[in-house]
Amino acid sequence: MGFELTILGSSSATPIYDRHPTSQLLVFRDRHFLIDCGEGTQMQMLKYKIRYHRISHIFISHLHGDHYLGLIGLLSTYHLQGRSTDLHLFGQQDLMDIIEMHLRASQTVLRYNLIFHHIRHYAPEILFEDDEIYVRSIVLNHRIPCTGFVFGEKPRPRRLKVDKLQEHNIPFTQYTRIKAGDNFVDSEGNVISNLELTEDPQPSRSYAFCSDTLYNPELAEDIKGVDLLYHEATFLHEMQERAVATFHSTAKEAAMVAKDANAGKLVIGHFSARYKDIEPLLDEAKTVFDNTELAVEGEVFKID
Repeated sequence: MGFELTILGSSSATPIYDRHPTSQLLVFRDRHFLIDCGEGTQMQMLKYKIRYHRISHIFISHLHGDHYLGLIGLLSTYHLQGRSTDLHLFGQQDLMDIIEMHLRASQTVLRYNLIFHHIRHYAPEILFEDDEIYVRSIVLNHRIPCTGFVFGEKPRPRRLKVDKLQEHNIPFTQYTRIKAGDNFVDSEGNVISNLELTEDPQPSRSYAFCSDTLYNPELAEDIKGVDLLYHEATFLHEMQERAVATFHSTAKEAAMVAKDANAGKLVIGHFSARYKDIEPLLDEAKTVFDNTELAVEGEVFKID
């Protein structure tokens, strides 16, 4: 399975017109990452048949309610349903203070380990990595401290040319080293080049989540070449003054970031409640970056 992004919420501060506050699920092979957890996220996961107990890592961009108010309920549900596996939570320190206050007031001791990772909002950093994927933060410019996230696949091993391996009678025990880029040396000292035995791997894939932010052209350098980009587009460009006053972006500005970043595809969301019809935001973005789609709830975007 490649990268698979499911939109759970696409509204801004208030749920309206069957749109819910921000939340997304990113699945990479057997890893399930929840990105933001606005009000109603649990119901959205039930609606779209998300196996939410498989979520192992939750990333919260900032502490405006439409990005985290569903979190306490989700943590409580995990507790009530007997979760026993570790849950990793990434956010600013005040988020853990809020959770601890709630647990203390409700006299709750979670049945699972909630492992909190403090995000430094003022400097980018690697937040998580294993042998196949990494997650790094992006510094955004919002009214309060806010971070975005880049989920990147690590370089894949080279692809073996099985017919060539068999032709040279190369033992199976050497395959891993050859995939890693080593040449093969036979018992007589003859060197068989790795380039003869392998092909280039498929390109690594990446997804960037740009939460609430004032338009910043320098952001494009931080996310250069991502396959899939989500960027908030709260307003039409005719409302640019309002966007600046509230530290948000317009659909046109989101598209400008995507174009400058040479992104593969742009998904826009975080739509203002003033827009019942969000097609004009799509139309505006497409005038700058044609490969744009709306963050319609329930929509799944795949990077194959």
